[in-house]
Amino acid sequence: TDLLILDEVGYVPTSKRASELLFTVISNCYERQSIIVTSNLELGRWNEVFGDDRLTAALIDRVIHHAHILVFKGESYRYKQALKRKQEN
Repeated sequence: TDLLILDEVGYVPTSKRASELLFTVISNCYERQSIIVTSNLELGRWNEVFGDDRLTAALIDRVIHHAHILVFKGESYRYKQALKRKQEN
């Protein structure tokens, strides 16, 4: 495939094995295909999820090299929609 999408990276902590597998997948894609990554965590907190500082640094290095990083601030869109629906009912 030409595009890999990783949604909600960091939503839950991963095991050592899962972190290593994700690193392998990203390494295999690196400079070969496009990757889109979404996360609610800042990159500086990804080590909390992956539990290995070296692996996390290498993973982030591959993800952000050649990247266009978009940072969105503000309330959750889903939260706003839920409040709107609640007010309408």
